[in-house]
Amino acid sequence: MKMLLPLLVILVLSNAVESNGQERGGQCTNNLTLDPRPHSVSILEFGAVGDGKTLNTIAFQNAIFYLKSFADKGGAQLYVPPGKWLTGSFNLTSHLTLFLERGAVILGSQDPSRWEVIEPLPSYGRGIELPGGRYRSLINGYMLRDVVITGDNGTIDGQGSVWWDWFTSHSLNYSRPHLVEFLASTNVVVSNLTFLNAPAYNIHPVYCSNVRVQNISVYAPPESPYTVGIVPDSSDSTCIEDCSIAMGHDAIALKSGWDEYGIAYGRPTTNVHIRRVNLQSSSGSSLAFGSEMSGGISNVCVEQVHLYNSFSGIEFRTTKGRGGYIQEIIISDVAMENIHTAFSATGQIGSHPDDHFDPNALPVLDHITLQNVIGTNITIAGSFTGIQESPFTSICLSNISLSTTPPASISWVCSNVSGFSQWVFPEPCPSLESSLLNSSSTCLSLLNSSPTQTAVL
Repeated sequence: MKMLLPLLVILVLSNAVESNGQERGGQCTNNLTLDPRPHSVSILEFGAVGDGKTLNTIAFQNAIFYLKSFADKGGAQLYVPPGKWLTGSFNLTSHLTLFLERGAVILGSQDPSRWEVIEPLPSYGRGIELPGGRYRSLINGYMLRDVVITGDNGTIDGQGSVWWDWFTSHSLNYSRPHLVEFLASTNVVVSNLTFLNAPAYNIHPVYCSNVRVQNISVYAPPESPYTVGIVPDSSDSTCIEDCSIAMGHDAIALKSGWDEYGIAYGRPTTNVHIRRVNLQSSSGSSLAFGSEMSGGISNVCVEQVHLYNSFSGIEFRTTKGRGGYIQEIIISDVAMENIHTAFSATGQIGSHPDDHFDPNALPVLDHITLQNVIGTNITIAGSFTGIQESPFTSICLSNISLSTTPPASISWVCSNVSGFSQWVFPEPCPSLESSLLNSSSTCLSLLNSSPTQTAVL
């Protein structure tokens, strides 16, 4: 069986469609249509100057305030022509398209006074990096509906180097801002753009529904501390597809609140579909779940992904006090290269917002399927270290071939974990080769189910 394994994996990976010729079901299979807005204005009409030096915050604010009047008339578009448009934080409005022409670059101001300080998210209780408030993101949407940020490969550049220096030198008074954040919004699209040098996250939908991130490029240099690409956070019905992301920390990270605050807020991240993405992470993980996952993460389908030059390929993170769950996750059709640890799941990672967390709030990690994976130049195949009081269960591995370089004497590390495996090389830990009826039958059911049925997308 081992001799047949590489051929089996290659055959599966080379066939990215189902036998009926259709791609697997999921949130991304819903057709995306962007109807043109009946009204359009240019940022030039509001006195903006694209010289990279003139501050245009008021021009963006005035333009969007004016476009609010078209919300009940089919909405409107704000057109940003070629140029370098320096600005501080500004808010969007419903039924709006922000369109960046090719050669248009929105630059985030490097003056922190241009970024308003706001209250922390209720599911976190404080800033993620420091107690207290947080800086407002560069482009914001609050309780909006039908919002599009798109263009002809225009660019949003956070000029984050000053923020990285302040973070590293412990000079910040508040948690760093993101490039784009939508809060409690529905029907959001971000597409056809390049994002550069975010102070922290690039795209952060939190408490949102029906979010689509499509055909974007995201980059921050390897030394940028804890920069993250896309972070679906306590949000549902999210599609991420056709994106290339290379970050200092995580490329994509799914989250849902922090300890007692996330448990009390109680909104999970669910119904997520990620496909056809190229992900690279210098110090974190190409694809991460948690560690802030106290509201729960479930029903996630990931397929047709390329992970490369990363410390960790796929990582599940949690710790005592988180509560919540990570479950019903299916990840398939994965190509990895130059990865230190291909798969990781740990119950001993992450800090706490304060001393009021409940150490008896134990997280659950269950029903995780990893299948159809090829990896080259891998150092460690897998590290699964669960929690003694709440072991990780139903870890299902199938059709996986990882080439370790150099050949490791110990390719897998496991504790407090159980599951089932078939056609996996190198051979996993005995606890993941269980022949117990309950474990194997659960995994076989998951492996034989379609992603549409299992992930309920």
